[in-house]
Amino acid sequence: MSFIKTDNIKGDIFGGVTAGIVALPLALAFGIQAFGGIDDPSAASIGALAGLVGATMLGFFAALFGGTHSQISGPTGPMTVVAATLVGGAWASSGGNISSVLISMSLAGIFCGLFQILFGIIKIGKYIRYIPYPVLSGFMSGIGVIIILQQLYPLVGLKGSGTMIDLVMGIPGAVARGISWVALLLGLGTILIIELFPKITKKVPATLVALIVMTVISLFCSLQESLTIGQIPSGMPLPFFAKAGMDLSSIDWGMVLKASIIPGLTLAGLGSIDTLLTSVVADNITKTKHNSNKELIGQGIGNAVAGLFCGLPGAGATMRTVVNVKSGGRTQISGMVHAILLLAILLGLGGLVKYVPLSVLAGILITVGWGIIDFKGFKDLFKIPKADAVVLIVVFLVTVFVDLLTAVGIGMVIACVLFMKRASDLVEGGYSSATMTSAELHKGLPDPGVANFDKTVPWSDEGGITDEMRQHIYVQRLNGPIFFGTINKFKEVMEDVPDDAKVVIIRMKLVSFMDQSGLYAMETAIKDLQERGIMVLMTIIQPQPMYMLRTLNVIPAVVPEEHTFKTFEDCTKFLLQLRVMS
Repeated sequence: MSFIKTDNIKGDIFGGVTAGIVALPLALAFGIQAFGGIDDPSAASIGALAGLVGATMLGFFAALFGGTHSQISGPTGPMTVVAATLVGGAWASSGGNISSVLISMSLAGIFCGLFQILFGIIKIGKYIRYIPYPVLSGFMSGIGVIIILQQLYPLVGLKGSGTMIDLVMGIPGAVARGISWVALLLGLGTILIIELFPKITKKVPATLVALIVMTVISLFCSLQESLTIGQIPSGMPLPFFAKAGMDLSSIDWGMVLKASIIPGLTLAGLGSIDTLLTSVVADNITKTKHNSNKELIGQGIGNAVAGLFCGLPGAGATMRTVVNVKSGGRTQISGMVHAILLLAILLGLGGLVKYVPLSVLAGILITVGWGIIDFKGFKDLFKIPKADAVVLIVVFLVTVFVDLLTAVGIGMVIACVLFMKRASDLVEGGYSSATMTSAELHKGLPDPGVANFDKTVPWSDEGGITDEMRQHIYVQRLNGPIFFGTINKFKEVMEDVPDDAKVVIIRMKLVSFMDQSGLYAMETAIKDLQERGIMVLMTIIQPQPMYMLRTLNVIPAVVPEEHTFKTFEDCTKFLLQLRVMS
């Protein structure tokens, strides 16, 4: 196809192969987690197959048609949590009919894909940017906790199902029934290898090393067959309606369709958020810009095809995408190579997978869940504004104990209401005792005739910077609050800094308010500039932003005290002493 670039073919092949190796154990683990709540002897093997098929189909078609060239797609933690709820519900409502479960998951995956295609067509991708940081933090941390809780049972050789409350309350009884110490040791060994092996080398994926080493060890431990994946079918995947053993006559199609639409919408919304966040990560690493609506269409096609073949739905996978980019992948070819490798494994090595212990996969998923939890957000919980802290905690608790999309919806409503309250306080003088006087605030601003505070037009107090100095100094004039609704524009503005700049002056006279989202965006932007060897100076920081910057230690840990100034004139004097123009 003409739109696929082949000028980086060597890097794309190596990146795709590396990403495929990383994806293999995760695809198996997520698939088994999705089917872990049903009481069927074949649940593990069916789940492993669903994970591999989903990673293969979604990985290929999302790469082919998507809008993020280096993205690797496949089953992810958030999507698997929803899929597990769907599978458990279908199992219970059908009275334990495995055919009904597979069809419900397939239809949900197809609906997920169709909804995502619709999202892309109506260009809904741009609205994902307005999710506040506390909502994302609480949401992702909640998903991480769910994954860990769900894997505590297989980690010790037991089976657990039900709500999070059921799982937590059932732990004492499960332990009393007896645990498998062999399974526990294999799982703990897996976690240790994943955590320690990167200290030796990062050239080989630690998850793959853990999977192989602990599986080989398990062969000498007389592990019960019920505690391993078991045989998974080899060969080309078939559509769900053509699978051997599928009993279509016993399916209540009306009930299955109704039960699949809402989960499909949930998966589509969640997968879109998950994917576009990963797209932003890929952009930051590769210094490119993704097409969010095209990416949603590509993800939709991939999930619809995966659903058709009983594959687990998924999204853009951050860790696999980073591995791909770091290994040289830059175009769609890398994602397609990753999928082709998984297909080759599915066709030829399915028989070897049956020996993998479930506790080893549980150990892999526990490390995934641990990595998803936003410890930075929780660490700063008592330092950030109380409103942001309330949003984070509410979203976290609702995610764990109620529902994922409900958590996002509630978090967005609370965040918007609280922001309106903050804006009202600012207008009514809620910060008047701490803010500058009107004369101080307007001193040095451009004339009223200057439209939109054009960043190319110097403010009236910038005359101290000579033309010679301007060759090396970039002045970034910020206008208005930096919060979850404006951080994407803020990021775009900060990316305009030219490569030959030696000093960036961030003028914050007009920034009256900064929330947690804005603070972290500011911190990231400053660190990116410093990594490029650029000195960052800040002038006239109003009290509320200054409180945030000091409380979360951006000043002085990131920007030293001596690089902050009360007036622009003071900043100019500092620059003259440095002789930056030389």
